[in-house]
Amino acid sequence: MANQKVPIKHYQALSKLLPGVMSAVENLGSAIREAGPIPEKTAELIQLAGAASAQLEGSVHSHTRRALKAGATPEEIYQALVLLISTIGFPKVSAAIMWAQDIIKKRKKS
Repeated sequence: MANQKVPIKHYQALSKLLPGVMSAVENLGSAIREAGPIPEKTAELIQLAGAASAQLEGSVHSHTRRALKAGATPEEIYQALVLLISTIGFPKVSAAIMWAQDIIKKRKKS
């Protein structure tokens, strides 16, 4: 538990503080993913790109972790991010790659 980053602790704290709201947020996410034909891995890569575009470090961490769990390779994650260069610019993509690497490097160590 001591190795968890602050955003995860914050999410857990919100779950205790606002259990009904957080349950609704989680249920909405599940309903959205189940509403169409896009495979889980592709959905996570799309959400990763959205998180990178919005420059949300915690969300990039979360969707990188989820994409890996859904079967994405580090190379697919990097490509999903690099594809954004012409849309959001190199500096934002570079930051997102660094955040994704936090998770990818941690996964390789374990």
